[in-house]
Amino acid sequence: MHPIVMWSRSIHLAAVVDAPGVHKDDGDEGKGHSFASTAASGWFTLKKGEERRSPFRERLRWGTPVSEVNGQRFNGVSLTLHTKVEAEGISTRTDADPVRVAALPLHTAVFDAFTVAGYGCTTSRIVDSTIPDTEYHLYLWQSFLLTRLTGWESPRELELTFHNNAVGCEIYLRRAALHKRHWDDKPPALRYVAAHHDVGRVDFAEEVRRWIGEVAALDQGHAGAAG
Repeated sequence: MHPIVMWSRSIHLAAVVDAPGVHKDDGDEGKGHSFASTAASGWFTLKKGEERRSPFRERLRWGTPVSEVNGQRFNGVSLTLHTKVEAEGISTRTDADPVRVAALPLHTAVFDAFTVAGYGCTTSRIVDSTIPDTEYHLYLWQSFLLTRLTGWESPRELELTFHNNAVGCEIYLRRAALHKRHWDDKPPALRYVAAHHDVGRVDFAEEVRRWIGEVAALDQGHAGAAG
């Protein structure tokens, strides 16, 4: 008798985000928005009872959503890695495994500075769109809701967005409006710039206090952005 053999056509991996504000891709079975993909294997045969490992390596692009900072997960963001196997005689089989993407050190320094200023990050939202007048690496951007936990000073809620590249990131801060989907429909945002090598060299606690004061002073009826 011949041993039972499975002929695999491919193993394909897709990184998927599921969060409020994200469009559901038709190819992702309604489970979220695919923002990165790679092939882990091409044709191979697998005998009954045989195990096979298919190692892979893929560099995440700037703009990849983050799901946690300092080991604490953000509410409202789910990142998964979908493993799609196509094999002779069976339909495509897909497994989804949770993925954790930690905030960059620069992000962490900024979040810690907001904590010192009395703000905590309560949730995040990802939108399948781009920030106007900026280059983009992925067709999505992520905003974080910062809520004042101590004191009664205004503003009570802020919306923070990072736009990353190899040098550092543009940091956008505005009064919170997560319920508004489009960038231009939200309150005006102030724009700041920080480099990755600023971590440990710049007093972000002082910077963040200044940013908060400038947002508080903004006339909400005035459209535009400052940098």
